[in-house]
Amino acid sequence: MPTNEQRRATAKRKLERQLERREQRARRRRILTIIGAVVAAVVVVGAAVTAFVLTKRDSDTETASDPTTAPATTTTPAATGPGGLPAFAAPAGLGENCQYPAAGEPAKEVGPPRSGKVPTEPAQVSASMSTNRGNIGLMLDNGRAPCTVNSFASLAQQGYFNDTPCHRLTTSESLSVLQCGDPTGQGTGGPGYQFANEYPTNQYQPDDPKLMQPVTYPRGTLAMANAGANTNGSQFFLVYQDSQLPPNYTVFGTIDETGLATLDKIAEAGVAGGGEDGPPAQDVQVTSILLD
Repeated sequence: MPTNEQRRATAKRKLERQLERREQRARRRRILTIIGAVVAAVVVVGAAVTAFVLTKRDSDTETASDPTTAPATTTTPAATGPGGLPAFAAPAGLGENCQYPAAGEPAKEVGPPRSGKVPTEPAQVSASMSTNRGNIGLMLDNGRAPCTVNSFASLAQQGYFNDTPCHRLTTSESLSVLQCGDPTGQGTGGPGYQFANEYPTNQYQPDDPKLMQPVTYPRGTLAMANAGANTNGSQFFLVYQDSQLPPNYTVFGTIDETGLATLDKIAEAGVAGGGEDGPPAQDVQVTSILLD
């Protein structure tokens, strides 16, 4: 028959084991919570780094943007399923009030496009981009990004893009684009005004966390570079291989097969000095961009 002292000692040991098990479980929960927070932070940092790579090098001016696989034909790339560009649903007031507020000094003398209501028809507008490396046929998506096409067409008609360099080529596994549209060739120049994002940004609510998650911009996409939300100007990029970017870069057209062949040759020559991001090894000069 155990004595009272023995019973108390047994009870004490049992309580100590219970407390130890509870502490072990609490310690495991804390470790799992920390691991989850670290993983989440890595995902957020990865998205932020990608976004930084795609935006201008000088935040005071138009950003150097950098930019699924729908073929690049004469239509805007369709949604590519999970991870692709979202299906398009026309937002209320599309093209009803395009505004181009002043932003910095223009890199080249040019006037702003007309503001207010702009037409969304025809839905597509053909354009030809001539360069010293070959021609690049474009199909501008006026039905989805009318304010952007209105600006691009205005700049083209005023000769803003004539005799200007394509200043940036990226050749990484996740980002493959040629960036043009800055007469200074430094990645900081713009037309002296800016305007709001359109598709695919306008398919999300402004506070939707998916705006920070990369999607696939397919080979053959024509999109705007920017220095942050609603800071579009004159810089644009041409996607020659599927590229991963947050949906914060306005898609306003596609590139034809001839143009993609031209881009492939430029990309094959690589980046000046090696590496994956910088001026193209073969200088690329835009001779003109003309609406067909």
